[in-house]
Amino acid sequence: MAIEIINYFMLGKRPPKATILTDLLEMICCVGMKLSVRGEYALRALLVLGLHYGDGVVRIQTISQEQNIPKKFLEQILNDLKSLGAVESRRGAMGGYRLARPPQNITLASVVRHTEGALAPVSCVSDRFYERCTCPDEARCPIRSVMKEVREAVAGIMERTTVADLCERARRLEQTPATALDYVI
Repeated sequence: MAIEIINYFMLGKRPPKATILTDLLEMICCVGMKLSVRGEYALRALLVLGLHYGDGVVRIQTISQEQNIPKKFLEQILNDLKSLGAVESRRGAMGGYRLARPPQNITLASVVRHTEGALAPVSCVSDRFYERCTCPDEARCPIRSVMKEVREAVAGIMERTTVADLCERARRLEQTPATALDYVI
């Protein structure tokens, strides 16, 4: 993977388009585009709340059990999502959490930016969290150029994907038969 990308940038050897995309996606994971556990749990909690949208509040214990999220960690995450304005809570014996806005009005991008920071794989291509990079010529850096495309692709997908879309996908996937994972050693 790394050799093909280096050959592409330094020597102009162009591998098939599908290979470049696959390699870039693998590289993104290596340079920090992977969600933290906190970010993943935030999205999973919002999924549960989205699936229960309109049903009243959902107890934190329910979210914790359905998504296998430690309750204390989930409390912190839900408080963070309250500060984003994505969820609201009700105290008391009949208390719990619910979405503060309709699920179609909460984008994955807003949640990930709030919990993780930049969507960009490198800070020199971030629109909201820009930091100068260490390359000698930022304007002509081929790696920066590709990472900007990656950021635009990731941001585009996350900006147009909402909690409602996640819920719809979850319902659709629920209808498909589960396949056994095949591990080869």
